[in-house]
Amino acid sequence: MKCEDLLRALNDYVDGEIDPAVCEGFGQHLEGCNPCEVVVDNIRGAIRLYQGDCEYPMPPEFHDRMRNILRQKFEEKFRSPPE
Repeated sequence: MKCEDLLRALNDYVDGEIDPAVCEGFGQHLEGCNPCEVVVDNIRGAIRLYQGDCEYPMPPEFHDRMRNILRQKFEEKFRSPPE
């Protein structure tokens, strides 16, 4: 299996929705390919993080900055044209 093959089927692999024979090929590829192993581990970590019930508070500065940017983008997109 090549890296391109693994990356094409990665979503199905991480979701556990792939033919077991292909999973064996993934496992063998990941044993010998550190870059692909890092990609898969990062995706699994992100999935675990978002499946958890924990909330992670944003720093107040980031929260304010994000809110201001979102407000600005919303107004740019949905602002009524002048009459």
